[in-house]
Amino acid sequence: MDPWPGRVDIPDRDQPLEVVGFQPVMKLAELPCGSMRACLLGAREILICHSREGLFALDNICTHAHARLCEGRLRRTRLTCPLHGASFDIRDGRVLSSPAELPLATHAVRVVAGTIEVELHQ
Repeated sequence: MDPWPGRVDIPDRDQPLEVVGFQPVMKLAELPCGSMRACLLGAREILICHSREGLFALDNICTHAHARLCEGRLRRTRLTCPLHGASFDIRDGRVLSSPAELPLATHAVRVVAGTIEVELHQ
């Protein structure tokens, strides 16, 4: 008998995440300060946010109701979901207001020769 009924078994769950590396996503000139844009890296939808504090990359799907965050609002470093109004800090993905409870995954960002690059983990 399974001691954890309903458990999803993930084979390699105890293995560290594999770094895929930095991948180019768009030109810095295409993303003015105060704006955001979604892009697809492999099968993952990533949101690039450009604020006065810098460039930040997060998963584009809200952890509460799976809405696309690129359709929400960006005010300084606060990203607001268009569906139920949950908000997140783009600097670290932490939840700033409910109904979301789980933070967004964040990704390292760098600019090389005018191109924004994002580092993904598998």
